[in-house]
Amino acid sequence: MRINQIQFLLILSSLLLSVNLFAQTLSSAKSPDANLEVILKLNENGSPLYQIQLGDKVFLEESPLGMKTSIGDFSENLNFISSEVDAVSETYQMDRAKISQIDYKANELISTFTNQNRDTLKVIFSISDNDVAFSYRVIGGNQQTKIRIHEETTGFNLPDDATTYISPQSIPMIGWENTKPSYEEEYTLNEAMEKPSQYGVGYTFPALFRLGEQGWLLLSETGVHGQYVGSRLGEGSTEGLYSLEFPQEGENNGIGDTFPSMALPAQTPWRTITIGKTLKPIVESTVMFDVVKPLYNASEEYKMGKASWSWIVWQDDSMNYDDQVKFIDLAADLEFEYILIDANWDRNIGYERMEELINYADSKNVKTLLWYNSNGYWNNAPQTPQDKMHISAERKKEMKWMQDLGVKGIKVDFFGGDKQPTMQLYEDILTDANEYGLGVTFHGCTLSRGWQRMFPNFVSSEAVLASENLIFRQEALDKHALNATLLPFTRNAVGAMDFAPVFLNDRLSQDQENGTIRSTTDAFELATSVLYFSPIQHFGLTPNNLEEQPEFVLDFLKNVPTTWDETLFISGTPEKEVVLARRKDEKWYISAVNGEKKAKKLEIELPMLTGQKVQMIFDKKDGSAGNSEIKINENGLVTLELLPEGGAVLINN
Repeated sequence: MRINQIQFLLILSSLLLSVNLFAQTLSSAKSPDANLEVILKLNENGSPLYQIQLGDKVFLEESPLGMKTSIGDFSENLNFISSEVDAVSETYQMDRAKISQIDYKANELISTFTNQNRDTLKVIFSISDNDVAFSYRVIGGNQQTKIRIHEETTGFNLPDDATTYISPQSIPMIGWENTKPSYEEEYTLNEAMEKPSQYGVGYTFPALFRLGEQGWLLLSETGVHGQYVGSRLGEGSTEGLYSLEFPQEGENNGIGDTFPSMALPAQTPWRTITIGKTLKPIVESTVMFDVVKPLYNASEEYKMGKASWSWIVWQDDSMNYDDQVKFIDLAADLEFEYILIDANWDRNIGYERMEELINYADSKNVKTLLWYNSNGYWNNAPQTPQDKMHISAERKKEMKWMQDLGVKGIKVDFFGGDKQPTMQLYEDILTDANEYGLGVTFHGCTLSRGWQRMFPNFVSSEAVLASENLIFRQEALDKHALNATLLPFTRNAVGAMDFAPVFLNDRLSQDQENGTIRSTTDAFELATSVLYFSPIQHFGLTPNNLEEQPEFVLDFLKNVPTTWDETLFISGTPEKEVVLARRKDEKWYISAVNGEKKAKKLEIELPMLTGQKVQMIFDKKDGSAGNSEIKINENGLVTLELLPEGGAVLINN
């Protein structure tokens, strides 16, 4: 077939146009083991893109980068200047984490772009063997000194067949006394990406995706404090693209802008992507700490441990002097380090008598933690003390009073937003508390983004549909075991989670004649003390448990650690079951929970315990906990028999 010159030119033009639709590859870098690769591209509009591969499999398709700011647009019409790759190696220690020594090795890809105003954008990727973290650094030209980042065009383009385990973002000023958003929504269960979120405003971090038989991917962010906002994911699409979104206008009763303002040069938080063919890299990842640094030194050595807590089961009526004495005694009998005295202590006990109560706790070798309301005017939560934590002078006065009495920590509640002023409030509370030797736990709060390393007195945070809901709603208690198979791969994978585990009463109330009814076994409940990580673990125990439970259960509660030297994923799948191993010094604790309402046998491999005798706490037929000694065979294999919503714990001798 012959074609004339005009036809030839039309065909050539069409071919050139189609080529132009494809993005140009600029540079790439691989992980130290050369299996994980980030590829940086620039499309025909001058917009930067990135792609992530594990081996020859694409785990994140071409995804947008960039931002729109007060000094110019860094999302399109960018000029690529250069890229460089440097090796990163750091060994550091953590005393309040799922692992105590981290050897971080990565390759860092730094790519430089300029916009039409000749301002500079550096895109920084840090690539370790199973994690990718990236951040932007903006350097202004023409003597620019400040910047407002109105919008990030950052996105995450999942493969089309990915399914979700993600928690919806709440709209502002709803829920109990207008306290949302507080990261306390239920997770999706293997759902399609295009399914709308519960409230239509996207999802919170972290976000877990299953990529069919290919593997798993976890998205989150780290390094957020008073210099930025907390971000979220927008709604998903049929193409699998999730945009990065800033806070909603109405958060914190409308206080503050929805975007961050910073001095130049400015660097954004790190967005993190953990990838694995199995869930092992998700559970064991430390990327949320690897790319951040401590912001200040600890004023003293903060001691972690276990705490008794009357409010969780006995509720508001227990906030009186006599009941707090009972829970101090409970803590002493179980050799716990702390008692948490919850809301309204200032009204029901009073400041003067609190001194007497704290002295009594000290006499029993139990230190005190006190609850506070964060409130200024951003919600209607009535519990007191309030108006003590959001005003600098009042905060320092209160903290000095606590320091003088020997109080060791605070739990601050009801924040309800991710705007920059709120992030600054978190930072201000932490930094002031450090001056007075106080550890800090947050509730009704945002996700802690790298804070265990950034702030030496940060202890833990809620940011999860936690155990109080087991008391409030039977539906939540009915899903307790199911949710236990989600949280190790989602919320707890990226930071300490103050879920407050271990309930041994059949009914979750003070009289045990009313209240929600527990269907999990006692061994399951004990296993959650290992499964859920929080450096101070607040337990759902009550004084009657001392008489009702066998000695081996009480011994377990006395000895189980709350911080760890090593954490390993053994087996499990969301909605099914989870087996994790955690080590403290030379002692291993293996935790297994069954998320289903059917009995099952699990054959697990424990090479670290090969040939050893171990204590096994297991499910008896009536749901109580049994105790035996077994020997792990030479192959490191052991079979666990779990009741419906049951569990087991193995401990080497």
